[in-house]
Amino acid sequence: MVLQSRVNRRTFAGLLMACAIGSCGVTGAAFAANTTAGETGVTADSILLGQSAALSGPTAVLGKQMNAGARLYFDYINKQGGVFGRKIELKALDDMYEPEEAVKNTKKLIEEDRVFALFGYVGTPTSQAVMPLVNQARIPFFAPFTGAQSLRDPQSRYVFHVRAGYEEETAAIVRQIRTTGLKRIVVVFNDDAYGRAGLSGVEHAIKALPADSGVQLVAQESVIRNTVEIGDAMQTAMKAKPDAVVLISAYRTVGAFVKEALRRGYSGQFYNVSFVGTQALAKEVGPQGSGVIISQVMPHPGNATLPVVREYLRLLQAAGKQNDFDYASIEGFIAAKSFVEGLRRAGKDLTRERLVTALETMRNVDLGGYIVQFSPESHVGSKFVEMTIINSRGVVIR
Repeated sequence: MVLQSRVNRRTFAGLLMACAIGSCGVTGAAFAANTTAGETGVTADSILLGQSAALSGPTAVLGKQMNAGARLYFDYINKQGGVFGRKIELKALDDMYEPEEAVKNTKKLIEEDRVFALFGYVGTPTSQAVMPLVNQARIPFFAPFTGAQSLRDPQSRYVFHVRAGYEEETAAIVRQIRTTGLKRIVVVFNDDAYGRAGLSGVEHAIKALPADSGVQLVAQESVIRNTVEIGDAMQTAMKAKPDAVVLISAYRTVGAFVKEALRRGYSGQFYNVSFVGTQALAKEVGPQGSGVIISQVMPHPGNATLPVVREYLRLLQAAGKQNDFDYASIEGFIAAKSFVEGLRRAGKDLTRERLVTALETMRNVDLGGYIVQFSPESHVGSKFVEMTIINSRGVVIR
């Protein structure tokens, strides 16, 4: 009698007891000799990961690119024989950037697919919605594509962030606004956890400025997630006569806002945080978006001066996708590279708890010009933030 190696300890114990009282056709000794009982989602030759992300709908570019970048690195590792002979499988389910769908997907991944860890979720509302499931299952939740403080504080033992947070991004944005002499800020934000996290970051950053800075939040207006109906937000924003508009939304909404504001003659500055979907936004606005600024938490995906970017571009070229470089894609790539480092440190006898402990030993790990650092006290791997801008050709530059 041979059972699959994904049988968990509880099932294993129950079957042994059944055998002991004579309700199976083999003895307990024979059962034990023929069964390989290991950690959930781990076999002798594979590690199964699960991802819930927007793979369709208005923000699908973000989910698809995050997934593509991760697969690019995992495929490379698998071709080298995997980690301790185990190849990494990534099962992705579509949540359309809707929290309810993310919860359904996560239950399926944990309970039915029995994945070892959750990887690369995309979005704040979706990630927040699944936190009770993550903590209950005690399953690693690695590298969500979100910078929300609510997912970082209080710290969960099982949640690890590779990117800097929205607090760091919005602080950098507000500092630049002040440095350039602008004063009046309007925030247009998604009416969801992501948008509120970005708004909170801007508010905290303004409060941290010297009292005589003159920088002030003169208006704020929410928009429905994934909408291009921005009339009310536009009315509120333009009425406040802002020097700068900070947009906390995704590329379709932001693109619609920027184009309409320019049509109305607005000549101020637009700022966005990284989750906007940088390349997708540049495509939405084109040369018309010249001067739009986006904060970034990953190195520029075309900056071949960094070893990690050279590696990323080399693997894209080998896959025949040399023109597919993208900020969300390189985030998936760096997240996958970080995760593999954790697997290696966890050792051959892989368990979820060993992985968590191993990740916490990653101090100043240089992935090729991008540093990741975890510890038992901090599961936020990076504080890196830089500004990029869309130029007159519709190209994103540093």
